[in-house]
Amino acid sequence: MKIAFVGKGGSGKTTLSSLFVRHLARTGAPVLAVDADINQHLGTAIGLSEPEAASLPSMGAHLPEIKEYLRGANPRIADAESMIKTTPPGSGSRLLRIAEDNPVYALCAREFRVDGAPLRLMATGAFTEADLGVACYHSKVGAVELVLNHLADGPGEYLAVDMTAGSDAFASGLFTRFDMTFLVAEPTRKGVSVYRQYKDYAADFDVNLRVVGNKVQGQDDVDYLREAVGEDLLAVFGQSDWVRRTEQGRAPRLDALEPENLAALDTLRAAVDASYPLRDWERYTRQMVRFHLRNAESWGNARTGTDLAGQVDPDFVLGEAVAMTA
Repeated sequence: MKIAFVGKGGSGKTTLSSLFVRHLARTGAPVLAVDADINQHLGTAIGLSEPEAASLPSMGAHLPEIKEYLRGANPRIADAESMIKTTPPGSGSRLLRIAEDNPVYALCAREFRVDGAPLRLMATGAFTEADLGVACYHSKVGAVELVLNHLADGPGEYLAVDMTAGSDAFASGLFTRFDMTFLVAEPTRKGVSVYRQYKDYAADFDVNLRVVGNKVQGQDDVDYLREAVGEDLLAVFGQSDWVRRTEQGRAPRLDALEPENLAALDTLRAAVDASYPLRDWERYTRQMVRFHLRNAESWGNARTGTDLAGQVDPDFVLGEAVAMTA
C-alpha cells in the first residue's frame, strides 16, 4: 500500500508520518519510508541520530542508475537518458516490490532498527549549493515518482512518503500515485486552507483523501475540524509530551506514546488496509500514462529530443500479477 502525508509547513506532517511508519514497523510489516520533503527531517523524526540521517544517500543523485535499472529490457525506451520522471513501465521494464532486495534499494535505501523493528528509509536528498539557481526540487522528487510508477506493492506491505509542504505535489502526477493520502491539518483557518486547495485539485483524479487533525486540544478543536472538512476527518492527535521529548532528541519508544494517540495510529492503518479492495490497477496505469503524455508534450520531448509518447506500451497494465512474472 502506498501512503502520502501532506499538509502545510509546520502542521506536523513529518511527525505524523514518522509515527505511522514506526507503528507499522513494530507490527512486523514490511515498511519503506521515503523523505520527499525539501526539508529533510524524516530520519531524525523516526529516531535516527543526526549522523545516521545525514548518511542517507540521495535518490536524486542516483537518478541515472535508477532509470537504467527500471528501464530493463523495455524496447520502447532507447536509453536511460530518454526517461523522464513520468515514464511508465512496459513490457520488459523492471518492477519493484517493497519487501525485496534490488539495486535501487542497495543504492538509495538504508535499513535501521527502530523500537527493535527493521525499517527501510530512502530520501530524495536536500537541496545543495550546486542546485541553487539552476534546478528545482522536482528534479529530486522525480526519482520518487519513477519508483512509484514501477512499484507493484501488495497488501500488508507499506510505502509511506513524507511529501513537500502545501500543494506542491500537484506540479507533477505524483499526487495520483497513492492508495491513501493523509492531509495533516491543525484546527485553524490556515490549517484547513491546504485541505480545501488539495480537495479541489484532486477532485477529478479519484484521490483517496482523509484528514488527520493535529495539535488538537479539546472537543472545540475537533468540532472546528469536522465543520471545516466534514466526513474527510479520520482521526485527531492531541498535544503530546512524547512528541516533545522526541523533538528534544530523547527518542522514547513508541509504546510510551499516549494511548489516545496510539489508537489514532490504529485508525490510520485500518483506513489504509480498507482501501486495498478499492485499488484499480487499470485506472492507476491510465493516470500514469495521462501525466506522462502531458509532461512529454509540455517539456519532455524538447528536452530529450525524443517523442516520448512512444514509450507508452498500450497493452501493459501494472499490477501484482505482472510483477510476479517479471
